[in-house]
Amino acid sequence: MKSKWIEHNGRKIFYQDFSTLFFNAQAVRNELDAVQEVVLKEPKNSVRVLSNFKDTEIGSNLMSALNEASARTKDHVRRTAVVGVTGFKRTLGDMLSRLTGQPLKYFESEEEAKNWLTQD
Repeated sequence: MKSKWIEHNGRKIFYQDFSTLFFNAQAVRNELDAVQEVVLKEPKNSVRVLSNFKDTEIGSNLMSALNEASARTKDHVRRTAVVGVTGFKRTLGDMLSRLTGQPLKYFESEEEAKNWLTQD
């Protein structure tokens, strides 16, 4: 698993690292399965998530897996920040957010995302 816990401004953030998986949908699914296990062990409404999708292709072939994962974990997630999502990936992200009811906030940099995640 590439993903890990990090700390920023004295708060824990679960850094979900889907970056540089390029067109490897199976690697994305494997990482997705691993991060769900971690998030589901945490108390409800407690996990601050930073998801990095830089240099990873997300297409319709992954939408059902992402949708299911988001629906399963949304009660445990306090806030979700996303980096590396532009263009068509952003459209899919917005659709995912509407389907699951889990709001996503997009950022240009990890630093901006971490600052936003730790504001509350």
